[in-house]
Amino acid sequence: MQRNQLVINYGDQAKKMVKELLKKMKIEAELESDDLVALKPNLINATSSEKGATTDPEIVKGVIEYLQAEGFNNLMIIEGSWVGADTDKAFEVCGYHQLARDYEIPLYNLKKDNFIKKSYQGLEIEIAEKALKADYLINLPVLKGHCQTNITCALKNLKGCISDSEKRKFHRQGLHQPIAYLNKLLKQDLIIIDGIYGDLDFEEGGNPVKMNRIIAAQDPVLADSFAADLLGYSTAEVEYIEIAAEIGVGTKDLSRAEIIELNQDQAAEIEYSSRKIKKLAAKIKAKDACSACYGSLIHALKRIEESGQLDKIAGMIKIGQGYQGEEVSGIGIGNCCSGADKFVKGCPPSARDILDFLEAEYNIRV
Repeated sequence: MQRNQLVINYGDQAKKMVKELLKKMKIEAELESDDLVALKPNLINATSSEKGATTDPEIVKGVIEYLQAEGFNNLMIIEGSWVGADTDKAFEVCGYHQLARDYEIPLYNLKKDNFIKKSYQGLEIEIAEKALKADYLINLPVLKGHCQTNITCALKNLKGCISDSEKRKFHRQGLHQPIAYLNKLLKQDLIIIDGIYGDLDFEEGGNPVKMNRIIAAQDPVLADSFAADLLGYSTAEVEYIEIAAEIGVGTKDLSRAEIIELNQDQAAEIEYSSRKIKKLAAKIKAKDACSACYGSLIHALKRIEESGQLDKIAGMIKIGQGYQGEEVSGIGIGNCCSGADKFVKGCPPSARDILDFLEAEYNIRV
């Protein structure tokens, strides 16, 4: 795999999907047989992945099964939940204790680890010793919104590898610069983004949006730039991406990315129980829509709703494979709605694509 590549697999069969991604990437060529491989999920709290906050254990199972089949058995799972959360409880509730027993892999609560002080440009950061000792770090973040930084994905997920006191300090320092600097001190070798469920705007879950995709990358800045685009943000709206690019962690230039899609998402029944998402969905008329496309539209409408301009959108926005080949009045989303009066190209388009289109169409400024 090359650092400018983003490989995407659509669907919701997590274990199968991640194995297909790894087969495509052939990461075994980068590993020695005795390398210590660390798997770092996002287990911010003790909630199931369907709530939109934590990494689906089926993704981790897929990674483990693939690596073990290729002869790599020196594996460990590492994580330290947010300051106010119990990591051991998160391991249990999220299914990781059972996973570790089933695959006979050590599971380390990094809150109980030793910490080593590392510094970059005068900023000292305490990093868990086990994370630093890994020969190959696989980062398994969730694609989701964040109440302070707009999004959280690959770069920010490494916060689980620092001490609780350091996490508090990061917040006092405004999060962005320390997140970027941490990524100069702790290198991630592979990123596998859980984009099946991710929260609309809050890192601890509660309003999950089904996005139906897993994304693999090796450049965390590129991965986060792509994630921001999917959720309707520019990199300028996520400061730590800009800083990480400036200090050489990776590139934010999506125009140079090679995007490899292994398949397309399939139509599905889409129904949300969240009151916040139901308000946005009231603007949508879906007919056999796939979750990947529908999720992008939800994130775009969320940004418009936050700006207080949702009422500017007249009529219902059409979306779904059921409109394919039909003449459609009004606005359509995605290539399936190419017969609409006006439509957003893409299969699926990102939330940023949709937002740009709706801003121009309805004179909205977000």
